[in-house]
Amino acid sequence: MLNLKSIHHIAMICSDYPVSKKFYTEILGLEIIREVYRAERNSYKLDLALNGKYIIELFSFPDPPERVSQPEATGLRHLAFEVEDLEKAIEELNSKNVQTEPIRTDEFTRKRFTFFADPDGLPLELYEIELT
Repeated sequence: MLNLKSIHHIAMICSDYPVSKKFYTEILGLEIIREVYRAERNSYKLDLALNGKYIIELFSFPDPPERVSQPEATGLRHLAFEVEDLEKAIEELNSKNVQTEPIRTDEFTRKRFTFFADPDGLPLELYEIELT
């Protein structure tokens, strides 16, 4: 048994680094841990955290191929973030010109959620959790 403890991070490649950096830091509010430019690869690597926990590596590379997203494709389906107030989170995204899908309810958990997309079309989800 591997005895895995948690997910350490999720790595993503973006097509327009300044646009994606702004989206993940200014719109979603992720914190920058470190930003490195790797000259030999003509690539940025941006380590991002949510609530102090390292979660995303955002990479840029020259001319990356587009991700097949719609209809469903093999690979990462989406990245989900927990929120306590779904309507408030939707309002905040919409106020920053980020469009969200209509709210849905998970048929098994009865929890509410919605989807939106990052600048490269990666599906992102807001999943409402109960306050404790």
